[in-house]
Order: sequence, then structure tokens, then C-alpha cells
Amino acid sequence: MENKKRNIVIIGAGISGLATAHLLEKAGYKSTIIESGSNPGGAMQTLIEDDFLVDFGPNSGLETTPVISEIAKDVGLKEEMIYANEESNTRYILRNGKLMALPTSGPAFISSKLFSLSAKLRLMKEPFVGKSDDGYYQSIADFVRRRLGSEFYDYAIDPFVSGVFAGDPEKLSVKSAFPKLYRLEELYGGLVKGMIRGARERKKNAEKSKQNAKMFSFLYGMQTFPEAIAKSLRSKKIYNTSVQKVEKVETGYKLNIKTGEEIKEISADLVISTSPAVATGKIFGGIDAELKRHLDEIYYPPVMVLYLGYNKSDIKRPLDGFGYLIPSKEKRKFLGAIWSSTIFPNRCASDKASFTVFVGGARNQELMKQDANKIVDDAIAEFSEITEVTGKPVYIKHKIWERAIPQYNLGHIEHDRYFEKFESDNAGLFLSGNYRGGISVGDCVKSADLTAKRVIEFIEKK
Repeated sequence: MENKKRNIVIIGAGISGLATAHLLEKAGYKSTIIESGSNPGGAMQTLIEDDFLVDFGPNSGLETTPVISEIAKDVGLKEEMIYANEESNTRYILRNGKLMALPTSGPAFISSKLFSLSAKLRLMKEPFVGKSDDGYYQSIADFVRRRLGSEFYDYAIDPFVSGVFAGDPEKLSVKSAFPKLYRLEELYGGLVKGMIRGARERKKNAEKSKQNAKMFSFLYGMQTFPEAIAKSLRSKKIYNTSVQKVEKVETGYKLNIKTGEEIKEISADLVISTSPAVATGKIFGGIDAELKRHLDEIYYPPVMVLYLGYNKSDIKRPLDGFGYLIPSKEKRKFLGAIWSSTIFPNRCASDKASFTVFVGGARNQELMKQDANKIVDDAIAEFSEITEVTGKPVYIKHKIWERAIPQYNLGHIEHDRYFEKFESDNAGLFLSGNYRGGISVGDCVKSADLTAKRVIEFIEKK
């Protein structure tokens, strides 16, 4: 039991930090969690107002690991875990001003008008395309064009990358941002071969691919997940407090923390940082200036999340899908829209429909310098045209994330290598969060599980 009396400090009470704390506590290790905000959840922020439920951060997750439902069960939230309606399975892509369904089966692909005959024939060449000479430094754009052709890139991958990462596919590294896709080529020689053979591996380790994983949320929004974890923890939680810096001392580490105008020191045997990259760089910059440089180079583009509520009677097209994404070639002022009230129940009253529109990102970062009201007005005008809405919204809310999603751009592999070196050089310091291991909720939970196991292994070896 003496081994379990370690002074562990976790920086950040987002899903990464809270899931790590929960998994450590299950193993018998309590921690102290320090959060600069006033509430748990980080980017998971839910507002319930006027019969509308708004998620300003992640609106859902993919159940790619059983750890997600295990934690939900542990914290008493399993009964509130809900899954996307089947009618939301269809995804639309805007092409030439019209919404076209993204095909998800062989017959649907053959009959689809989204892709030309030449694009369909080009896909058949994929199994015969060789490996890249230097996959580590290849963008997802170059990777897809080489393997699947330009048209598939333009009308499938480009909008998908903008929708998920709010990123620029010409800059995102296929190795770092899409490691499983990269691995299919490296290990199996191609995507088609890899998807067939890789399915056997996923079956063995109980993980699911993002293509097959079920989409989930919670009855009262995504923020209820971190809130339930925080409430269940016996570990100490300190809010409205920022970590100014971490220093090495003979007995381990010393943290300078600030609450209001008060600054004090606390000690730790182990420190786990789950804060965003730039904040982490400031915290550990005194220990390693090179680490700060690597963290500062990780770009986070600005994104506006615009939530719109309408009377159903004002919407003239069927809401029979998840929503739609917009390719760069369409030259629109927003990235896409999610049909929130179609995907999950309880998002608004039965005579209303709600939507989440995403504006900005790496490809439209200059747009975010405009006045917020103009951005909102322009987005609503374009959204109304595309979605066939005749009336005005009855509910509008927006939030601008100045630094939204970390970009795993070309060269991110060098950052990852340095993070490993930093941890090796500084025993007892662990770097986690969505700039390592993936940006999704599922990725963060898997990373938390891995971090917790690494911490336990480190302690038990001492």
C-alpha cells in the first residue's frame, strides 16, 4: 500500500485528465487535479436553454474502445448513454450547389452521382498502387490523390478533413493525423487489402474502426460525461487555478499555481499534463526550452460553432441524415453542418429542428477576423440556401474557439519523438492530451488509458 501513496498531480480537467484520474483511482492511486476553468470538461461544454440542447465542443463521440462505456458505467452514466438514430447514417456532400449522399456500399457507389465514371474507374486501380517512398512526410492530400485519384480527394477526403480536423489536407500528415490509414499501406501494401486483413486484428483487441464504431452522446449532452467523472472522483479537484510553471527539485517536482492573485507552491512525485500544447509549453519551458518550441509549433485554427434552431415547417427538404460537408472547391463560407436534432433525441422540441454549423478552420482562418455578427449572418444565409430553409432561425447561439483543434501537420512526427525524449529525460513527467494520439473523444479516452497504465508501471518499478 505504501506504493499507492504517491503525490500525483494532473494538470487539466478535460476528458483526458479526468479519464486518467478515474483509471488511476480504480487502480488505487489518488491524484490532485488542477483546472484553470471553473468547471470540469474542457472543450466539452453543453448549454440547455429554451428547449434547445447545445454542445459547443464535441457533439458526439465514436465508441472505438470499450473503456468509454466502462467509465460511463463506473460513474453511473451508462443509462444516459445514447446512440445516433439510424436515419442519421447518411452523410451528404455539397457538389455544384446540391447535396449528394456519400455512398457507403458498393452498389450505392456505382449508382452515385457524386463521383464521375472516370473517378469510379480510378478507384479500381488502388490495389495496384505501390507504397510511398517517404510516407512520414506525406500529406493526406498527396496520399489520397496517389492512391485514389484527385476527384475522390476533392469530394470525399477534402471535406471530411475540414469537417473533422477543421484542417488543411495539404498540410496534415497522413502518418500523424491518420495513422491507421498510413498503417494499411505500410503493413498491407494498400487500403483495400489492409481493410480486409486489418478487420481481423481489431476483432482480437476489442477495438473498432472509426468507420464501424457506434456514435454516442448522452441524454443531457456531452458535458455530462466529464461532470459525472469529476463528481465520482475521491481525488482532490482544484478549479479556477492555473499552473504557472513546473520545476525539478531533489524530491521530485515543484509546481507554482495561481488562484486569483494568490501564488503558492505545491509538490509532486509525478506530474501528468493534459493542457493544450501552448499552455503545456509555458508550464514546462523552464525545464526544457526545446520542448516549448515543439509545443508552440502545433497550430490550432480558429473555429466558430454556430447553433441554429428553426420551426420544422420552415424546412423544405427532408432531414434524413447526419448533415453535410462542403468541399473547398465549392468556395463557401462555412465547413459544413450537423443536423443535431436528427442524430440524437432531446435536442429540441418536437416541432423544431436544430443544427450545428462550423465556420473557419485552417482553410478559412482569415474569415474569422471579421466581425462575429457578419460571420453569423453570412453563414445563416448560405446555410438557408443549401438546406432549403424559408424562415428565420428562432434560436441562435455561437461560440468562437480561438484555438480549436490541434493540427497534426507535416513534421508532427518530430514533435512526437521529442515528447518521448522529454518524458525519458524527466522521469515522472507525462504529456497527454489531444495533441498526442488523436483529437477525438475516443482517442482521448484511449490515450488516458495508455497514460494511466504508463504511470502505474512507472510507480511499480520504483
